[in-house]
Amino acid sequence: MIKQLDLSEQYSRLNPEILDRIRQVFETQHFVMGNHVAEFEAACADYLGAKHAIAVASGSDSLLLALMALGIRPGDKVITSSFTFFATASAITRLGGIPVFVDIDPLTFNMSVAALEQALKKHRSVRAVLPVHLYGRSADMEGIMKLARKYGVRVVEDAAQAFGARTRFRGTYRKAGTTGDMGCFSFYPTKNLGGAGDGGMIVTDNGRLAALLRTLRVHGSPKRYLHTHLGINSRLDALQAVVLSVKLGHIEQWNHTRMELAKRYNELFAGAGLSTAVTCPDVPEDMTHIFHQYTVRLKNRDSVRQSLQEAGIGSEVYYPLPLHLQPVFRYLGQGRGSLRETELAAKQVLSLPLYPEMTVDQQVQVVEAFGRIRSAGAPGAGAGPGLRHTP
Repeated sequence: MIKQLDLSEQYSRLNPEILDRIRQVFETQHFVMGNHVAEFEAACADYLGAKHAIAVASGSDSLLLALMALGIRPGDKVITSSFTFFATASAITRLGGIPVFVDIDPLTFNMSVAALEQALKKHRSVRAVLPVHLYGRSADMEGIMKLARKYGVRVVEDAAQAFGARTRFRGTYRKAGTTGDMGCFSFYPTKNLGGAGDGGMIVTDNGRLAALLRTLRVHGSPKRYLHTHLGINSRLDALQAVVLSVKLGHIEQWNHTRMELAKRYNELFAGAGLSTAVTCPDVPEDMTHIFHQYTVRLKNRDSVRQSLQEAGIGSEVYYPLPLHLQPVFRYLGQGRGSLRETELAAKQVLSLPLYPEMTVDQQVQVVEAFGRIRSAGAPGAGAGPGLRHTP
């Protein structure tokens, strides 16, 4: 069995150092916030190239707190992608805001800049844009920021899947999450930089926003028993901070390895004569994609996935039902057919096993499984209706 994600080897390699750091936390008995969290925040700010990093309890909270800091209120519209995890949009609606879903670029799976401009022209009361760096690939922040400046809206980046990815901006490269007003990250265990539980972070170069975020994450309290804002309880545990601090030192190498694995997958699919059957992601040379997921497109995805499962190959679908079609968002009125590229991607995408410790032999086994499915002509496979690319 080849799992879609296997963290066991990573943790076995790091356990001695992690356990030592955990022991230090227990010796100090400072379990919430404190020096360990402050050190992790400083290290992240330095790595990402941001002036301020504010650690919080989860990636979902990072999005919610960022929008709270912008003052999103009932009736305010926030433009975002429908092809993302639920938390992206729920952060908007929890504040009474109105998500405006726009279509994606079919190559990158990220927010289409052209679709964003159409939405900005069409809708009034737009307060912010919330682009998503999906699968570890940076959105077109150059285009998004240009439109944000033109229309006077704020930008919060959902970089939950893109810690360490780079984005082109003003003739240079910056880390994803550092070009907008704020960038939001998740440290859920499956992420490229993942903890041993929930955790999140917000980065910004704006000192006023940073101070407000630090207040909002502790019940709106700038000092003990004084409450100046209606905040929430969203503090990062020191235990998570030390685990993440250990892993932060490896993130650049892990991301490079993920890119190499993605490149090898593409070469293996091409070498197996499957290039016209499986649409592989392109692998940029500049770290603008750090492959949180290696996601292919293929026709009759579900039947192919079933065949892979029977062959002992794990896979996942991110995401099978776009947010604009979720029952909870039906009231927004963006029905089926309104976001063509998003809906097509949801039917075709499949994320294959990829993690830094994956071996060449394991990748070969995955690609060979695709070849056997095609050769067998099983329902939904091969020269029949399955592994055939739909442009």
